Parts: sequence; C-alpha cells; structure tokens
Amino acid sequence: MNNADKLRQQWMSQGLERDSLNPDPIRQFERWYTQASDSGIIEPNAMCLATVDADGQPWVRTVLLKLYDENGFVFFTNYESAKAHQIAANNKVGLLFPWVALGRQAKISGTAEKIPTAESMKYFASRPRGSQIGAWASAQSQVISSRSLLDAKVDEIRRKFANGEIPLPSFWGGYRVSPFEIEFWQARECRLHDRFVYTKNAGDWCIERRAP
Repeated sequence: MNNADKLRQQWMSQGLERDSLNPDPIRQFERWYTQASDSGIIEPNAMCLATVDADGQPWVRTVLLKLYDENGFVFFTNYESAKAHQIAANNKVGLLFPWVALGRQAKISGTAEKIPTAESMKYFASRPRGSQIGAWASAQSQVISSRSLLDAKVDEIRRKFANGEIPLPSFWGGYRVSPFEIEFWQARECRLHDRFVYTKNAGDWCIERRAP
C-alpha cells in the first residue's frame, strides 16, 4: 500500500468532525491542500472550473490554481478564451478540487473577477519562457486548421522576443474567484460520507453538516 492509499484509509477511518474544522474555510482549505500536496498525488492544484454560457449551457474544464489567499482562488487564462467570454456574461462560477485518490473533494461556489494587471504581470514574469511564448502564440479556443500553424506561430513569437524579456500579453491574465460557499467532502465507508459546508453570511462564515 503506497502513501496515498494509507492516507486515504486513514482519513476515511477518521472521518470529518465539526470540532476538527478551522472556523475559517481558507485556513481549512490550506490544511487540506497541504496534505494533498504532501501526499504525492499529481497536480494537487488541478481544479475543475464550471461556467455557464449565454444560453444557460454549463461548461467545465480543468485549470490550475496558482494563488490563493483570504480573498479567493486565482487561475490564469487567455482573456479571449471561451471561459473568459462566459465569465464576462455571467461571473458566477464553480470550482472543484477532485482529490479522489485521497477520498476528498473541496467544492467552491463564487464569483470571478479579473485581477489587477500588476498581479498578472508579476506572475507572468515568473513563468518558464516556453510558457510565456505559448501564451502569446495560442489564440485559445479559436479554430485552427493544423498543429503546424500553431508551431509556426510559436517560432514567430520565439524570434520576435529572442533578445529580451517577454512582456505580458494584453489578452492574458488572472481571475480571482471570491467564494460565498465552500464545501469539504470526506469519503467514508458505505457511501456515508462527511460533508461540511461553509456559507458566507454578512461577512461571517456559517458551518453546516449536510447529508451525503
């Protein structure tokens, strides 16, 4: 049994009790996120992002959490992407961290807003050069006829910025999801899972247990 399996069995047997929860959901998330990171699972910062388009059709995809603090959860994308257009029309979104290997999920409901350009610039400067070039080269969500066109665009951008730093594209940056509800889900035997939901009420957080 590997470490992750041992942790899964340990947490399933311990369950989740109200007294063990941090009254601040961000601190509780930090605790679980650290445990997920320490467990060795691949990309513990991978999260499903759900949006809704103008016709009411839900869409979901996986993005990576890059920053989080008391104000919310930050991911980065192309501002001309499908998700960005959907957020512009309806900024109510959902996030899900599917730590299935550990028998845990964290689910977040909130609103997404663009972060200040200075914050996006700081993060962009920390990215590997190849990722910076990729951000410039890819017209995210647009139809392209072949992979060779994308490769050619990458070569073009690489030549363009060959002799200096790569600047932040005007069409690329971060969103911060400010939560109004956060759920922590712990797997238990016989599908009798533990679920606790933090709901924001007048600036304070109310914690409730919900049936599985």
